[in-house]
Amino acid sequence: MLKADQLHQYYGGSHILRGLSFEAQPGEITVILGRNGVGKTTLLKSLMGVVPIKSGGLQLDGQDLARLTPFERVRRGIGYVPQGREIFGRLTVEENLRMGLAYKSGSTKIPPQLFELFPVLKQMLHRRGGDLSGGQQQQLAIARALAAGPRLIILDEPTEGIQPSIIKDIGRVLRQLAVEGLEIEPGRCQRMAVILVEQYYDFAEELADQYLVMERGEFIARGRGAEMRGNGVRALISV
Repeated sequence: MLKADQLHQYYGGSHILRGLSFEAQPGEITVILGRNGVGKTTLLKSLMGVVPIKSGGLQLDGQDLARLTPFERVRRGIGYVPQGREIFGRLTVEENLRMGLAYKSGSTKIPPQLFELFPVLKQMLHRRGGDLSGGQQQQLAIARALAAGPRLIILDEPTEGIQPSIIKDIGRVLRQLAVEGLEIEPGRCQRMAVILVEQYYDFAEELADQYLVMERGEFIARGRGAEMRGNGVRALISV
């Protein structure tokens, strides 16, 4: 699905990403862990095109992404949920969801499956996004990224500041998207690749099919999710 090969990124004279290579497969959740300031968010922004890659290769289903703008990457099938949610507080829930459909025809309907994944959004369809709780805003941000039917969704710390019950709901949705997929048309689902940056170790361990641990812009450990405990991953990311 997504293949990153020797990605390098600089801020001024600082070498932020140092030759990162990995793959994210459909039907799997790839979890990226690490302490604050090691380059996790920069990596996600580079995958999305918000920050240009200095060097290295990036492909989605064999198609080169490296020179594409963020909106072109969305059209190719990438959804992005940034840290801090960044919903439009003055727009209604419905209007926020329609922003996720911005590049499609104005007659395109909001996928009904989004309301099955996040029932609270249907109940609050006409409320302003800024009036929602933090957890509800996070669900809205994820649903907005899913609206266009991506094949890959990238999430930056979706559990930050969220109550435990909604964290559990988000985990259930991410696993469902990876295993069962998103309905892109009636009766046809496509499995998704999920890339998740997360600080909450227990949430990450529960979801990870593949894990990657970052330190100073490099991957210092990687493996299958089932091996995280045995490989001492919690200790690698402890402050």
